[in-house]
Amino acid sequence: MAKKLWGGRFSKKTDPDVEKFTKSIDVDYKLARHDVMASLIHTRILLKARLISPAEASILRKGLEEISDEIESGRYKIDKDAEDVHTDIQNKLENKIGGAALKLHTARSRNEQVVFDTKRYCVFEISNINKLIGEFIKGIEYLSKKNSDIIMPGYTHMQHAQPVRFKQYILSYKYMLKRDEQRLSDAFKRLNYPLGSGALAGTSIIAEFYEQAVKEVDKEIKHPFFRAVENTIDNISDRDFVVEILGALAILGMHLSRLAEDFIIWSTREFGFIEIDDAFCTGSSLMPQKKNPDMLELVRGYTGRLYGNLISVLVTMKGLPLTYNRDMQLDKEPLFSSIDIIKDELKISAKLIRSVKINKDNIDKQLEDESLYATDLAYYLAERKVPFRKAHEIVGKLIKDSLTMNRSIKEMTNKELNKYSFLLNREIIKNIFNKDKSVDSKRSFKR
Repeated sequence: MAKKLWGGRFSKKTDPDVEKFTKSIDVDYKLARHDVMASLIHTRILLKARLISPAEASILRKGLEEISDEIESGRYKIDKDAEDVHTDIQNKLENKIGGAALKLHTARSRNEQVVFDTKRYCVFEISNINKLIGEFIKGIEYLSKKNSDIIMPGYTHMQHAQPVRFKQYILSYKYMLKRDEQRLSDAFKRLNYPLGSGALAGTSIIAEFYEQAVKEVDKEIKHPFFRAVENTIDNISDRDFVVEILGALAILGMHLSRLAEDFIIWSTREFGFIEIDDAFCTGSSLMPQKKNPDMLELVRGYTGRLYGNLISVLVTMKGLPLTYNRDMQLDKEPLFSSIDIIKDELKISAKLIRSVKINKDNIDKQLEDESLYATDLAYYLAERKVPFRKAHEIVGKLIKDSLTMNRSIKEMTNKELNKYSFLLNREIIKNIFNKDKSVDSKRSFKR
């Protein structure tokens, strides 16, 4: 059994089932590189506080840097019997450098290590995710530019509504993703990772040493928001940052799911608006003709996992007394899960969207539906002083009668059209029932 960071006051070994139930090494191993950085910073703090000698600090740094090299090169082997990643690194350090490692935990608590490591992990991952969002946005812009001349039916309630430009539709996701990026960037600003909390009450080391040590040692990431801890109890017990990030990822997942759903529908034979590249589809083990959009379906499906991860942490935190409780160990798996899901989805989606082919002929067939131009016709009447509610009623009846008679409005005579309004005639109908003129008439937004 791996050596623990505690145990002096206990007269019995931990029950094996309890040991298995409480350990977190299978999950929190992802924090290894961040925990080593925390230890390198703490070594500098102890040296500044004269709690270790320069020689001891040098030995500690050398051992920790060796472990860091093993982690970065993939040579680091997790001890599955260790209680958690913090214990595993401490044990490996002791095996490498001997007794000097025993001084590393001076004025330190795993409670604080957990917060520091998790926040530093989030700093890196938010940066990674925002880069992936940027790549996906470039893919959206590419598809938009490539198909800038396409006009398509717009939908509300999954029913034909009004013609819109395809680029207007697809670029709407750009703005959703921009907001997702902003939410994550906003969370990033609050991800300062202060040290000096100890287990909860603080330590005897002056605050300036903590602040200086982080700035001197942690050169890997340019994070401008580090500061000395202001409230040690808040620092130890806070998991707002996890909830905030999971919330932002859940919204991002929702946006990806909505785009996936549209593409799934549009790729069906019933719509036939787009074709998804074979590289992003799978087949059927029974039906030879099938081409299934499995990747998009999984994007849609994983959204439930993203929501569940958010709810699980909210429920875990809702009744916890201050400060640290072991329940908080359970925030890691949902956090890591959501981050991994989102990164995978963004990587694949950025590739998929560049390969999408638009079927203009099928889209143009749908634009023959005269009901798509009903609002334009109502606007025409309103501009000629017909009260809009009356214009709405006139056009609604015209559409209804056309469907009942199974006869297009364009085929109606001037006499027939005049029954609805003397302002209507065949030339007017022909002019208004035009996809290009319909979309060009909308001037209330920047193009």
